[in-house]
Amino acid sequence: MSTPAVPDLDDPSLYINRELSWLEFNRRVLEEAQDPSVPLLERLKFLAIFSSNLDEFFMVRVGGLHQKVVAGIEGGSGGDRMPPGEQLRRVGQTVRELVAAQYKCLREDVLPALREKGVIVREEAELSAAERRALADLFHQHVNGSVTPQAIDPTHPFPHLINKAIYLVVPQRRPGTEARLFATVQVPLLPNPRMVALPTADPRAAAFIPLESVLRLHMADLFPGMTLDRAFAFRVTRDSEFEVDDDVEDLMQAMEESVKKRKEGQEVRLELEADAPPEVEQFLLEQLGLVADDVFRVPGLIDLTAMFDVHAVGGFAELRDPPFTPVAVRDFVQAPNVWAAIRARDILVHHPYDSFKPVVDLIDAAADDERVVAIKQTLYRTSSDSPIVQALQRAAENDKQVTAVVELKARLDEERNIRRAKRLQKSGVTVAYGMSDLRLKTHCKVALVVRRDEDGVTRKYVHLATGNYNPQTARTYTDIGLFTCHPDFAEDVILLFNQLTGYVATAAYRKLIVAPARLQPFMIERIDRETANQLAGKRGRVVAKVNGLLEPMVVQALYRASQAGVKVDVICRGVCALRPGVPGVSDNIRVISIVDRFLEHSRVFYFESGGTPEVFVGSADWMDRNLSRRVEVVFPVEQPELRQRLIDEVLTLGLADTAKARELLPDGTYRRVKPAAGEPPLRSQQRLIELAAAVRVPLAATGSAVRPATPNDAPPARRPRGKRTP
Repeated sequence: MSTPAVPDLDDPSLYINRELSWLEFNRRVLEEAQDPSVPLLERLKFLAIFSSNLDEFFMVRVGGLHQKVVAGIEGGSGGDRMPPGEQLRRVGQTVRELVAAQYKCLREDVLPALREKGVIVREEAELSAAERRALADLFHQHVNGSVTPQAIDPTHPFPHLINKAIYLVVPQRRPGTEARLFATVQVPLLPNPRMVALPTADPRAAAFIPLESVLRLHMADLFPGMTLDRAFAFRVTRDSEFEVDDDVEDLMQAMEESVKKRKEGQEVRLELEADAPPEVEQFLLEQLGLVADDVFRVPGLIDLTAMFDVHAVGGFAELRDPPFTPVAVRDFVQAPNVWAAIRARDILVHHPYDSFKPVVDLIDAAADDERVVAIKQTLYRTSSDSPIVQALQRAAENDKQVTAVVELKARLDEERNIRRAKRLQKSGVTVAYGMSDLRLKTHCKVALVVRRDEDGVTRKYVHLATGNYNPQTARTYTDIGLFTCHPDFAEDVILLFNQLTGYVATAAYRKLIVAPARLQPFMIERIDRETANQLAGKRGRVVAKVNGLLEPMVVQALYRASQAGVKVDVICRGVCALRPGVPGVSDNIRVISIVDRFLEHSRVFYFESGGTPEVFVGSADWMDRNLSRRVEVVFPVEQPELRQRLIDEVLTLGLADTAKARELLPDGTYRRVKPAAGEPPLRSQQRLIELAAAVRVPLAATGSAVRPATPNDAPPARRPRGKRTP
C-alpha cells in the first residue's frame, strides 16, 4: 500500500490571487446594495462605496500591475505567483462584470424605488420648465466663467486631465463644414456639489441632477455659433503608486515632490459613457495613449461616488439605518476624571458601540492639565479638523513636551499628513516621520501621557488600539482600544517611541509584540504551538479576526495546523489568499467575511494555549506589508473579564453571524451563511447595537473558550457588570 503524497504547501494552486480576492470583497460590498432588506438610501451609499473602493484599487493595485508589465516583469508575487499580465486580464474581465451589475442595480432597482419614495435623480429629458429656468440661473450665476471650454487643435493642446475629475468631450462642427472637431470641458470641482438639488413643489420630495447635465444643457453658451453634437462624460484614473528612495536626505521634501508626481501618473483607466460613438472613444484613446483594454464603458452616470450627495439629503429617516449613538463608557462616566478611571483598572472599549470620546478626552485633558509632563502619539490617518491634533498643538503651546510620529507615507493621505505635520511643528510639537528605515511605515496606534499624579507618583497613561485616531471613522469602523497604566505596558510604549524617534539597536519588550522584528515569528510560533498541542493530544484552536490574510508563511502555518486537526476559524473582511476546505490541506479551516453597516476593522487573535487561552489585539493584519514593512503593535489582553469580552463580542458572535456573513469557498468565491431551518438570522453588528443600547455593559463570560460556530449557536447574553479586579 502506497503512502499518500504529502501536499506541497508552496504549490501556487493553494493560494488565491490578491487582486482577484479584493474584487470578491468589493463584490460583497455590491451585494449590500443589491440586498432589498437594506434601507434604500443605505443601498445607494453602498453603490457609492463600491465606486470609491474601485477607484483606489485602480490607482494603487492596477497602477502597480501596469508598472510591472511596462518593466517587463513576468513573474508574479505572492503565494499564487500569477503573472502581472494575466492579473490585468482577469481584473479587467471581473471589473466589467461587476460594474455592469452595479449599474443594473442602480438603474433598475434602487433609483426607481427611491423615486417612489420621493428621492429623484432626474434625466435631462424629463426636466420641467421651472427646473430648466432654475438650472439656467445656476449656470449663469455660479458655473459659467468657472469652466474653460478647451478646443483641441495645433494651438490648443489636449489638456492634462486631473485624476478622477469629470470631463465632457464635445464633438462639433463649424457652420457649413463637415469636418469633426473636438473640445473638452471640465466639470467644476468644489464648492459646486456634483449632484445639484432641484426645486420641488412637494416639500416631502427631493430631486437632483448631475452638474455635467447642467453643462450639457448650456453647451451652446460655451461654444456659441458652433454646430454641436451631444457631449459625453468621461474621466481618467491615474497610477498613484510610487516609492520613496531609501537614501533621501529630507523625507518631507521627498514626499512633497512625490505627491506632485502622482498628479502626473500614467493613466490606467478611461471611463466613458456607454452610448458615446466609436470615433469619440478613438479620439480619447489617441490623445491619452491608451488602448481599447483600458476603456470601461459606463451605462449611466460616471463616478457613482456622486451618490454620497444624494445619500446626505435631509429627512427620509425611513430610508436609512436606524440612528445609533455610541454609548458612554461607564468606567469614565463614574470616575472623577480620566486619570482616576485608568488608575482603577484597565479599560477595554469596542467602537463604535462604545463612544470614542474617552480617547479624545485623554489627549484633551492632558493638553491643559498642569500635572502632565509629556504626550507622545502616533498619527497615521485622522480627520481634517481633528480635536486630537488640536489638543496636541495646544499642549505644546502650554509648554508640555509633545511628540507626534506622523506617517507621511500613509497611502493617499500624504498631502493631508504633510500639512498636519507642518501645523504641529509650528505649534512647537516635536514631529518625527517614523523609523529611520524609510521602508517601514509607522502603522501602530499608540498614545502615551506622562503625569505627576496627586500622590506624587509619576505615572504613564497608555492607549493602544486597532484603529486610527479619527473621531469620524470611529463612528463607522469597528475597533478595539485599551487604556492602561500598567508599568510593563508603559515601559514598553516608552521604548517603542524611543525606537521611533531615536536610534535603538535592539528592543526587548515585556508585553508588546512589535513588527517587523518580532510579530511574524511570534504569530507562527503561536500557530505551531497549537499544532504541537493537537498532536500531543491536547485541544488545539486558533481564531483570528483580521482585515487581510496574505502572508504565505502564516498561511502555511495554518495549513499545517489544519492537517494536524486544529480547528481554525478566520473572520477576514477583505483579501484572503488562503483556500479553506482543500482536502488534506485545509479541511479544518473556515473563513468568513462580514460586510455590514460598520466597516469591520479590529484585529483579534485567539490561541487555545493548552487550556489557558491567550487573546491578542493590535494594528496588524496577517499580510506581508504589516508583518515585514510596517511598525505594528500587537498586545495581550490579560484580565480575564476583558479577554472574555473579546471572545464573546468579537469572535464568538462574529462566527455565529447568519445575516451578513459570507463563507469563503475553495475556489475563491463566497456564499452567504444562512441560518438553520426555523432559526431567525443572527446579525452580529445589530446584536451588539442592541446590547450596548440596552445595558451598556460587556457580554457575560461564558466560561468556555471560543469554539467553532454553527448556525445553531445562540448569541452570548449580557449580564450586569460586577466589580472588576484591577
